[in-house]
Amino acid sequence: MTSTPQTPDDDRFFLHEGRKWRRADPTLPDDVEKQLLSQLGRARSAVNKHRKAKQEPKVKDARRRVQIAKEGLGERGTPWWEQSPAQRQERWEKAIKALDDLRTPGETPQQDS
Repeated sequence: MTSTPQTPDDDRFFLHEGRKWRRADPTLPDDVEKQLLSQLGRARSAVNKHRKAKQEPKVKDARRRVQIAKEGLGERGTPWWEQSPAQRQERWEKAIKALDDLRTPGETPQQDS
């Protein structure tokens, strides 16, 4: 795999194993970032768990949660640097609400301390 050269937009992207990835929105409040990263980690774990169990509908649901969390973080969707502060806040609030709405019945919100 060839390495992606460093670019002048390193505050927007980072390199991992030669591949260029978008950074999370640096204006995310710490508590919001922590909540979205927690949701992302749990969703990625669910993808692996359900994939190994060959539960494709559950894999699809977990991947949807990954997508929503990454959009909330600003890593996917409209680039965060192209959004106004109000649009950025709307993006992460929408993601948190969507993830809360997808919570299974009886599941309580993760309390990150």
